[in-house]
Amino acid sequence: MDVIESLKLNIQKAFSSLGVEVSLNDIIIEHSKDTAHGDYATNAAMKNCKLFGKAPRDVANMLIEKLDNSGIEKIEIAGPGFINFFMKNDSLQPIVEKIIKEDENFGRGSDKNFKVNVEFVSANPTGDLHVGHARGAAIGDSICRIMEFAGYNVTREYYINDAGNQIDHLAESILARYKQLLGIDAELPEDGYHGQDIIFVAQKIVDEIGDKLLNEKDPIPYLKRRGMDLELDKIREDLATFRVHFDVFSSELKVRSNGAVEKELDYLKDHTYKDGDAVVLRTTDFLDDKDRVIVKSNGEYTYFMPDIVYHVNKMSRGFDQLVDVLGADHHGYINRMKSALMMHGYKPEALEIELIQMVRFIKDGVEIKASKRTGDAITLREICEEVGVDAMRYFFAMRAASAHLDFDMNLALEQSSNNPVYYAQYAHARLCSILEQGKDIGIDVKASQLAKPSEIALLKHLANFTNVVNDSAKERAPYKITNYIHELASLIHEFYTECRVIDRDNVATSSSRLALCKASEIVMKNALNLIGVSAPEHM
Repeated sequence: MDVIESLKLNIQKAFSSLGVEVSLNDIIIEHSKDTAHGDYATNAAMKNCKLFGKAPRDVANMLIEKLDNSGIEKIEIAGPGFINFFMKNDSLQPIVEKIIKEDENFGRGSDKNFKVNVEFVSANPTGDLHVGHARGAAIGDSICRIMEFAGYNVTREYYINDAGNQIDHLAESILARYKQLLGIDAELPEDGYHGQDIIFVAQKIVDEIGDKLLNEKDPIPYLKRRGMDLELDKIREDLATFRVHFDVFSSELKVRSNGAVEKELDYLKDHTYKDGDAVVLRTTDFLDDKDRVIVKSNGEYTYFMPDIVYHVNKMSRGFDQLVDVLGADHHGYINRMKSALMMHGYKPEALEIELIQMVRFIKDGVEIKASKRTGDAITLREICEEVGVDAMRYFFAMRAASAHLDFDMNLALEQSSNNPVYYAQYAHARLCSILEQGKDIGIDVKASQLAKPSEIALLKHLANFTNVVNDSAKERAPYKITNYIHELASLIHEFYTECRVIDRDNVATSSSRLALCKASEIVMKNALNLIGVSAPEHM
C-alpha cells in the first residue's frame, strides 16, 4: 500500500471511530507543493463538517485525535480546516518496492465496471488525414489510454460519414483522374477534391481493373465504394503510424439502414412540432437554448437527425457513457445532443463532448496554412516524418483540449531541455544508462538509505502517480499526465545532480539509489505510454 492509500484508510477509520462512514473515493489527498505545508494535505474535515454540525477546524481536531500516527512525523491544521501531514522518510520508501514489483502495471486502476465509447477523428474518407486531424487523434487516443489504465472499459470508435454529398464528390473526382490517367480529357468537378491522394486512388483503380469503367453506364457507385475503401486503408495506415488504433469503424449508411432514421423520427414525435413544412425538435424542454429543425421544409433531414440515430445506436450497445472528441466549432452541438438522448431517458452525463481547439503549425516563425479540398494540405504523414511521432503526440497532449495551440516545429526538433519531450525522454534514457552502469551492484528494493531532499521529493512524486492517472481519467485531461511527466523529469535531473548514484565505496546507499532509479524509470515509461510517446533507453 502506498502513502496516499494509507492516509486515506487512516482518515476513513478516524471518521468511522467518530460514528461517520465516509467513502474512500470521497477522501482527497493532495501532494503539497510547498514543503512548509507538509508532504500531503486533505480537506476531509471541511468537506464533511456538516455531518457533525461543527466548524471545519473543530472536526479537523477531532479527526487528528483518532488518527494513527505511525509513519507520520507531525500533523498541522491550516487555514479554515485543511489537515497537513508531515511524513517520516521510512513511510515514503515502500513505494519503491511497490513500483518495481508492479512494473508496467504500477498506477493501473482496478476494473471500474464502466463501459465508455470514445469517438474521435472520424474524418471524411475523402483524402489523406491532414494536420487539422492530428490534435484530435492525439488527444482522443490519449484519453482512451488513460481511461483504460485507470480501469475503465474503453471502446475506440471511428464514424465514417459515407452517406453525404462528399462521397459523391469523391467519386466524381476519382473518375476525372481515372480518365486523365487513361489519356482522356476530363475536368475535375467544381466541388471535387484536387489533392495528390486522389491521383493515387485513381492509379490504384487503373492498376486493378484497367479501363473497364469506361464501358460502365454509371461508374459512380463502384467508385464510391472502392474509392472510399482505398481512402480508409490509407487513413488506417496513417493512424497506425501515429500509434492510434480503433476497435470499431461505424458506417453512417449502415447506422441509417432498415429505416432507422424514420423509426427515430416516429419515436420523437411527442417531442416535435411543425413549423410550416419543417419538423422541429423541442430541445428547449431539456438543455438547449433553442429548438432544432430535424426535417427541412423540403423533406430532407438535417445533419442533426442522423446524428441522433447514431448516438442512440451507440447507447443501445450497452455503454455507460459516450465521449465525443470534436472540433471547437461544435460548441452548440453539446446541449442539443444531450437533450435528444434525454428524450430516450438517458442522463445528461451519458454524453460528454471534448472540444478541440485549433492548432497552428509554426515553422521558422511562419504559420503553415493547409486546405484539404484544394489539395495543398500538409498531411499527418508528412508532419510525422518531419518532426516525429513522439513530438507530435507529446506537444498535442500537453495543453488542455480547450486551449489554442501553436505547434513550434523548430522546437519539436530541438535536442535540448527547452523541448519538453526531449527533456522527458532524456531523463528516461539517463536512468537506463545509470542502471546499466550499476548492474553489478544490485538494487535494494527497500530503499532504506534514501533521505536527501531530492530523494524524498522524488519518492513523493512517484507515490502521486496513481492519483494523477485517476484525476486525468475523470477529467479526460491528458495534459495532467504531461505536467506530471515534466515535473518527474525535473526531479530526476535534480536527484542526479545532488546524489552520487554509483558509489562502490558505499554500496548500501548506491543500492537504494539504484532502486529509486529503477522505480523512476518504470513510472516515466508508464506515464509516457499513456500519451503514446516512446521511452528510449539510449539517446
